[in-house]
Amino acid sequence: MTDKQTKRAGFYARGTAVMALSVAALPATAQQTVVLDTIVLQTQTDPLNLSRESTAGSRMGLTVRETPASVEVIEGNTIRERGQTDVNQAIVQNGTGLSYHGSPGNGGTALSMRGFAGHGSITRLYDGTRLYPASGTITFPADTWNVERIEVLHGPAAVLYGEGGVGGAVNIVPKKPRFDTTRTEAQLLAGTEGLLGYAVSNAGPLGERLAYNLDISRRQSDGWVDGGEESSRAVTAGLAWQATETLTVSLTHDFAMTRPMAYFGTPLVNGVLDDSIRKNNYNIEDSLVRFRDNFTQLRAEWEINPNVTLSSTLYSLRSDRDWRNVESYFNPGGDVLMRRDYIAINHNHQQIGNRTDLKIETAPGGMENTTVVGFDVNRIRFRNTNNSPYPGESTVSLSNPVRGFFGPYTLATTTDVTTKQYSLFADNRIKVNDSLSLVGGLRYDKLRVSRVSPEFTHDLDSTNWRIGAVYDVNPDVTVYAQYSRAAEPIGNILSMAQAQTDFKPTRAHQAEVGVKGSFWEGRADATLSVYQIVKRDMLTRDPDDRTVFHQIGKQSSKGIEAAIGIDLTPTLRIDANAAFMTPRYDDYVQAADDYSGNQPPNAPRRVANIWASWDIAPDWTVRGGLYHVGQVYTSDANTTTRPSYTVTNAGASWRPRADLSVDLNVYNLTNKTYATSGGSTQWMLAPPRNASLALNLAF
Repeated sequence: MTDKQTKRAGFYARGTAVMALSVAALPATAQQTVVLDTIVLQTQTDPLNLSRESTAGSRMGLTVRETPASVEVIEGNTIRERGQTDVNQAIVQNGTGLSYHGSPGNGGTALSMRGFAGHGSITRLYDGTRLYPASGTITFPADTWNVERIEVLHGPAAVLYGEGGVGGAVNIVPKKPRFDTTRTEAQLLAGTEGLLGYAVSNAGPLGERLAYNLDISRRQSDGWVDGGEESSRAVTAGLAWQATETLTVSLTHDFAMTRPMAYFGTPLVNGVLDDSIRKNNYNIEDSLVRFRDNFTQLRAEWEINPNVTLSSTLYSLRSDRDWRNVESYFNPGGDVLMRRDYIAINHNHQQIGNRTDLKIETAPGGMENTTVVGFDVNRIRFRNTNNSPYPGESTVSLSNPVRGFFGPYTLATTTDVTTKQYSLFADNRIKVNDSLSLVGGLRYDKLRVSRVSPEFTHDLDSTNWRIGAVYDVNPDVTVYAQYSRAAEPIGNILSMAQAQTDFKPTRAHQAEVGVKGSFWEGRADATLSVYQIVKRDMLTRDPDDRTVFHQIGKQSSKGIEAAIGIDLTPTLRIDANAAFMTPRYDDYVQAADDYSGNQPPNAPRRVANIWASWDIAPDWTVRGGLYHVGQVYTSDANTTTRPSYTVTNAGASWRPRADLSVDLNVYNLTNKTYATSGGSTQWMLAPPRNASLALNLAF
């Protein structure tokens, strides 16, 4: 056997051992309650999860239908049935109007929604806890195996999660301990480009008052570019204690170690892609991209009485990130490639905090009323150590690069910052009558940024609010309207420059109306929303003196979003969504030019998804999906673009037994060459056609 074959055999041996140990480790009491979970693809009720509670849109336990906003709940089972192993892939290929613009520099997690792009405008959360980008980077979580569901809130999220989030928020909810029955699931995975993987989930009761969960996943691949090896490990573990009939305490921990492909893009040749160099890797031989994340939560929920519930979550997040790469490429002509930016970086990011809220249910004047009041505090310490000003350059062959090595370098701390933040919030819903509900929210944020070099301290505060109404036209159709206000700091708070302390946060507001409904005897759900977002107080230069900044800039977006989920027959299901928007700079002057009237970078005008799933025989299901993203500009000047693209994915499942399925998934079926991010000289390309075969077991 070759070394690679030996490693793969060992990989599968470890995966089989992990699955065997997980089943063997079940306590006797749990093994007696094991049930065979049927692996089912079709869902015959609530196609768009309109009756599902969502924490992304409200803290008050409202369902998607009851929330005066565009909210989506993407079930983890749906994600895994479609063969989506990456969290970002699952978000954009299921959610409405989202597009992906990830690169190693932003942790591979940047998204665009409602005409606004990047971590500053799209808030990301894990189990309700906001993740703050350090130097624009968020790396957690990555693997969908440990995900129970993904929730998406469209539009400003500041009233729920603090400053930022003008375009929306994404909340990834992990699997949790379960008190009902024991569930054990396992997967073995293999695919093209040396893909190997295994995963195990085990959860259930430990007697009458304890419950647990343990979710483990491991994947590795040779990658689709030369020298593009990648791997990931993820563990989610939890223990819940039903201390009394009214008090539940849980302790959970998440660990992730991710080594994505050390691929920083493909250079353009005369401004266009050259398919012949599609799989070339122009990074160095000893390149490094490594993310290590640990997230611990201690959560308590106490039902003080039937109408009052206290919830509190204490958490700690630590992220360590390491880079050593050559990141910038330029083809001056011929078979020559210039490489610059030899960048070595280490990030040390620690975030601790507490979120506590009190939920009170009353009935003034006979009207149902729910109020949530609470506070959110956190402290973040971030250190960025790197080899700035990133010296070094080299020349290699465009067609046959000899990649070389990084060479000696010295790291020095360029950013050492601590932030302290506290927030007070209140949400209220009053049901005026059987048809009309009013929903409102208010949040105050106070933030202090303390930086070591250059030494300065800066305070920021903001007050954000929203008000909305929901009206049930009939038991199946609901209309809503809302108005919300948000704020966003100038720049990233963890890498804030001293010059940015002279400016106040930008302000934004959104007006939205929509309708959510079910028809065809509950076999179909549909949603439709129309919105306008305006962001003000952006930094713009004085047209007469480009060295002077004013906070008078303005950016806006208006659009329409629609989604439908329908069971056409007992064996055929269709899910489709689309978003059309018109993002623009209304007033935006920079040193190079006046960009007013232009379209912001990485903000497409249209995004669409469609999925079909058909049970062609009692044990067989086939499925297919199309994901379309419109053209985007890559600069404020709107002089360069990345083309639109449509990706086709397909799959088939065979279920010979209720507890067993075999899934084949083919991604990028047409082998389309397309880019998801990048500028005028190099693009980050998406993978070519690839496939995976998974064996799934449910005990």
